[in-house]
This record gives sequence, C-alpha cells and structure tokens, in this order.
Amino acid sequence: MTTLEQLYAKADERRAQGSLNYAGALLPAEAFELLQLDPSARLVDVRTRAELDWVGRPLVGDGQYVHIEWTRYPGGVPNPDFIAQLQAAMQPGTPILFLCRSAARSKLAAVAAMQAGFTKAYDLLEGFEGGKDGEGHRKTVDGWCRHKLPWIGA
Repeated sequence: MTTLEQLYAKADERRAQGSLNYAGALLPAEAFELLQLDPSARLVDVRTRAELDWVGRPLVGDGQYVHIEWTRYPGGVPNPDFIAQLQAAMQPGTPILFLCRSAARSKLAAVAAMQAGFTKAYDLLEGFEGGKDGEGHRKTVDGWCRHKLPWIGA
C-alpha cells in the first residue's frame, strides 16, 4: 500500500516535471487512495450542475465531496464566485483535488486556487470521464470511471 507521503511526493514530482503552477497532479487511482488516507482532503468537482445530473459523480468519504462550478451552464460562462465559494467551503491549508470531465477545467481551477492562497491545490489527471476514444466516446480511454473507481450515475 502506498503511503500518504508517497502520494504527495508523486504529485510534487509531476509539479516539478511539468513546471506546474499549483501543488501537483494525481492520477485517478492515486487521488482515490489519497482521499482514503487523508480525511482532511477534499475532492472539488468543478463540472456544471448539468454534468452531475446527466453523467454522475464520484463517491468518496463523507464530507470529502464538494461541488463548485468553474463555468456555469448553459453557455459556459465563468463562475465569478468560484474563489469566494471555495473560501466559504474550506480553509486555505486544505488539500484540494480538483476534478472535471477530462482534466482541462480542473487545471485552471487549481491555478486560480493556488493564486488565492490555497497552497495544496492539486489537479486530478484524466478527469471523471477521460478523453475521447476513436469513436468520440468517453469513459473508455482513461478517467475516474474507466479506472472503475466508485461513482454514482445520473
């Protein structure tokens, strides 16, 4: 079994290798393990409410799941209250794993959180549904769902 220190070290290694301007990045299985080992960590799902309603969401420990939209549906308009909502939901020292559909918005959220003083802001690589396969379908290439981590459908 991997230790919490090893998981944070792996995330930091990815930060250094990728010159990331947030605390680091974790693969879905690593993120799930980290959430189990560190009850203070939070999974912040930055997808829209519509995505949660239509696609589903990860299942993690009690109180660890937080939903704060990065952009609003419809229209993809940026959520001007994102940082304020994050500040209302948790303290700046909280380890935060940002999740979106395919790990694009989560990176932006991690950068914004880091700039706002959340020094333990991590990107959850691959996202919830992952990238598209050759036929344009998700959940078949990578991502939280593809790795068969716990989630509840819409």
